[in-house]
Amino acid sequence: MKEIVEYTDYRKYIQDYYEEHKRCSAFSWRDFARAAGFSSAVYLKYVCEGKRNLSLGVAGSVANAMGLAGFENTYFVLMVSYAHAKGDSAKRAAFEARCALARAHKVHALGIEEFDYFKSWKNPVLRELAPHMPGAKPLEMAHACKPAITATEVSETLDFLVKMNLLKKDRNGNYRQTEKSVSMGIVDAVPIAAREMQRQMGEFAIKAIDLPLSERDMSGTVLGLTHKSYERIKKEIVDFRRRVAAIATEDDETERVYRLNVQLFPVSEPLKKGIKKEV
Repeated sequence: MKEIVEYTDYRKYIQDYYEEHKRCSAFSWRDFARAAGFSSAVYLKYVCEGKRNLSLGVAGSVANAMGLAGFENTYFVLMVSYAHAKGDSAKRAAFEARCALARAHKVHALGIEEFDYFKSWKNPVLRELAPHMPGAKPLEMAHACKPAITATEVSETLDFLVKMNLLKKDRNGNYRQTEKSVSMGIVDAVPIAAREMQRQMGEFAIKAIDLPLSERDMSGTVLGLTHKSYERIKKEIVDFRRRVAAIATEDDETERVYRLNVQLFPVSEPLKKGIKKEV
């Protein structure tokens, strides 16, 4: 069975624990439930199947039944806490608590680096900027960012990008990208961090409206759509972004770092059908 820090879903951890012990002994769901203090023999089975939820109040008892102690016990309870969190802010706080626990015990938890990368606009911007400013000091890179940041923030971000193997630093102190793109990975908390970055970039887009037309391009269209046409447009956007990314790789040089926001969102509630108008 994998280490607990390789899990983000408490249900999957319970299921894997049960299956491992079932293979080695006559272990049953009834035995498991009894050890955790449940009267229902199939309660934990239903939890694994998504038919029941494990409350925070009993999470510790289940962790004890699985022999988890200290750090692992707390980590399991935090996985349950994340599952119960409502909204991006609460889920982000619950995931960061789990990350902090893992760092405090010097262990690597699944999804930490990806989560940290996508929660700040500074990471993708400096990942693009640094390789095209050879010989530049952190203060120079800080002044090149819009909005400007501090030299300390640049240094911390570059160290993180190198640690994450998204940038390589040569003997002369210059940087190069290790890959052309960055994947979100498989951890469900990462898109929550990405939405935070999208909020940040959205705020920058509002401020960019005041830039000269020669430096920015913004337009919009209000459309009446069916769900079918909405899905077709989403696919067109994906294809468009792929073509834009290909264009960006045609030149080895970079003169400026840009952010492209492509947004398609509702500005009305769903329209009810089949309602006759009174004449």
